[in-house]
Amino acid sequence: MDKIRIAVVGLGSRGAWWLGELLKMEDVDVTAICDRLPHRLEAAQELCRKTYGREVFATLNHKEAIVRDDNDAVLMLGSWNDHISVAIEAMRSGKYAASEVGPGQSLQQCWDLVRARQETGMPFMMLENCCYNREEMAVLNMVKKGLFGEVIHCGGGYRHDLREHISSFEDDRERCYHNLHRNAELYPTHELGPIMTWLSVNRGNRMLTLTATASKSRGFNTMNRKKGRQELPYTEGDVVTTVIKCAGGETIELTHDISLPHPYSRLGLLEGTEGIWLADKHSVYFDGISPEEKWEDIETYYEKYDHPLWKKTNATDFTSGHGGMDWLVMRAFLESVKNRTETPLDVYDAAAMMAVSVLSEESISMGSMPMAIPDFTEGRWVRREPAPKSIYSLAEVDESVYE
Repeated sequence: MDKIRIAVVGLGSRGAWWLGELLKMEDVDVTAICDRLPHRLEAAQELCRKTYGREVFATLNHKEAIVRDDNDAVLMLGSWNDHISVAIEAMRSGKYAASEVGPGQSLQQCWDLVRARQETGMPFMMLENCCYNREEMAVLNMVKKGLFGEVIHCGGGYRHDLREHISSFEDDRERCYHNLHRNAELYPTHELGPIMTWLSVNRGNRMLTLTATASKSRGFNTMNRKKGRQELPYTEGDVVTTVIKCAGGETIELTHDISLPHPYSRLGLLEGTEGIWLADKHSVYFDGISPEEKWEDIETYYEKYDHPLWKKTNATDFTSGHGGMDWLVMRAFLESVKNRTETPLDVYDAAAMMAVSVLSEESISMGSMPMAIPDFTEGRWVRREPAPKSIYSLAEVDESVYE
C-alpha cells in the first residue's frame, strides 16, 4: 500500500491539529473530512487545499465520510460520546478505526465495540499517546528486562489545571458537560495505558476490580467567582481516586485532578521488589545499584535501557506533538493499516481502559463499593495469540525487528 487513505471525523482543536500533522505525511492521503460545525469544516478544507492543491470531500454528516470506498481507515477525533459509535460504524464499513482518548459512557458500549471487532475482523485502536512517551517506554524496557524485579504497584493519573478551559462553556466544549453531570474517573487512559503495558494486562494478566472515591467539588466554581461568571452545580469531584486490583496481585492507583491549581503531572509511579520509578522526579532507584537512599536521574539509564523505538526513529524531531509521542502513536496505527495487521493497542485494551470511567462512576455513586471489571477478552488474556512483530509493539521489546 503506497498511500494510506484516511477519513478524519471531528475537527475541533485536537482534530484540526491532527489533520495538519497527517497532511505532512507523504504516505498518507486524507480523502474525507467531517465536522458538525461548518466553520471548522471550512477551515480544514482550506488547509487541505493549500497542501493538495485540490478539494477534499467535506461533509457535516460523518456517515457520508465513512462509507466512501476511497478510504482505508477512519480517525474519530470528535466528542467523547461519539468515539465508540462512529468507530463501530467505520468497522462495519470495512475500515480500520482509531479514536482519540476518552472515557466510556456505558459497559454495553464497550462490549459493542469488542463485538464489532470480532464480527467484522476490522481492528480498532485508541490513540493513547502516553504509551509512546520516551520515559514510559524506557520504563517498559526496564520492566521487560527485569530491572525492577517483580512489579508490585503502579500509579498514575491526570493532574492538569483545566479550570479556565472547562469552567467556561464557550465554543461548545463537550468536556464541560461531563464535569457538570458526571462524577467519575473521566480521563483514565494517560497513565493507565502505559501501566497496562508494564503489567501485561490482557496478555497474561488482567484488571479484576476497582473502587473509586471522589472529593467535594469546589475548584471550578472558585474560578467562576474570581472571573465574575455564573456558578454552576458541578458534580465531578475535584479529586477522584481509583484503586484497581489485578489478577497477578498488583495494584494500580489512578488520580483525576483537573479543577485545582497545580502544575501538570501524570503522577507516574512504578514500584517493584528491586526498584522504583517516580515520574515527577524523572528518577529511579534500584536496590544494590543506586547509591544508598539516593535517587538517580532516569536519563543516566537511557544509554542502556532507552527503548529501541526511541533509538531507531526520529520521534524527537516531532516535538510539537507532546515531544514526539503523538507522532509515534499515529505511526503505530498507520503502519498497522498499511500492513493489514492488528494494532499495538487493540480493542480489548481500549474497552478495558474506557470501562474504568463507567465503573468508577458506579463505585462513587454507591459509596465506593467494589466493582468487577469485565474480562473483555473472555478468557483470552490467559493465553493470547502473539502480537504482530513490529517496532511499535507494546507487548514485548524485540531488538531483532529493528535490525
